[in-house]
Amino acid sequence: MSVGRAAAPHAERPLSLYHLLEPEVLADPYPLYHRLRTEDPVHWDPFLHVWVVTRYRDVVRVLRDFSADRTPTPGQLTAMGLSELNPIAQVMVKQMLFMDAPAHTRIRGLAAHAFTPARVTILRQHIREITDRLLEAVLPAGRMDVIADLAEPLPCIVTAEMLGVPVEDHRRLKGWSQDFAEMLGNFQHNPDRVPRILRAVEGMTDYFRSAMRDQERRPHEGLVNTLMNAEIDGDRLTEEEVIANCIVTMVGGQETTTNLIGNGVLSLLRHPAELERLRADLSLVPSAVEELLRYESPSQHTGRLAPADVELGGRRIRARQAVIAVMGAANRDPERFPVRI
Repeated sequence: MSVGRAAAPHAERPLSLYHLLEPEVLADPYPLYHRLRTEDPVHWDPFLHVWVVTRYRDVVRVLRDFSADRTPTPGQLTAMGLSELNPIAQVMVKQMLFMDAPAHTRIRGLAAHAFTPARVTILRQHIREITDRLLEAVLPAGRMDVIADLAEPLPCIVTAEMLGVPVEDHRRLKGWSQDFAEMLGNFQHNPDRVPRILRAVEGMTDYFRSAMRDQERRPHEGLVNTLMNAEIDGDRLTEEEVIANCIVTMVGGQETTTNLIGNGVLSLLRHPAELERLRADLSLVPSAVEELLRYESPSQHTGRLAPADVELGGRRIRARQAVIAVMGAANRDPERFPVRI
């Protein structure tokens, strides 16, 4: 799929990733990414006080070699005068998403027990059945809202079943997930949103603690049960680690899937020739999904910390400085993905 939109309007504006806070830039961030990638691919953003990395090869290096252990501890937040955020930090510091080896390796190894080939095969067939039911429900109307009728409910229902919690709770789980994901994907600290996020974290923590108690009384299949009972050489997850990683799995499974379906459908509608090609040959669906993941990345950027003083793209990044790896820019880098004419 080719990049069809022109690059770099507003070239006179300060070069900064903070423009993603503007609705019109957020709706189409690729001109901004193009400017960053071509004008200053390893860019010190004086407004956000972070390095912004946008070329494919540099982003891959940051994701591979830089530290994911970037969540402030409760003690650090208290020292910064942000102690009200401590309940959020207490959860995030136990999530494998924000860990480096060996801590990440340990939790990932224990969590892998939930995703055996046999379990994935069962889930795949069940996901098809849920999808069919959702689509059949809108057939009589002859039209659908892709997000409301499919992209939101599908991952909500699948995630609830995968976790082993009541499917009828999926709307409540979705609400919490949206609040938590907003915090993960936003580099702006908005004090007005803190009470809502704190309520979401408290709600999710209480919910999964209750789910663990239910598993002790009535064991049944699902991620909660698997994480509670996973063991490698006598090592098991603590209760708080089970809760934290149920939360991050739930949020990741819901938000990115919704974004992929919505962005994917919109991209195909904007490229009717590619849509017709896909309709004519359904064997292309697996590669089309991979291409849509690249072209309209559900997760556009993520943060890392420099593990030591390093040089990247001719710039000197000092140890523990924050770096934002912009996957949305890297995935359209013409040096890695040549534009088709």
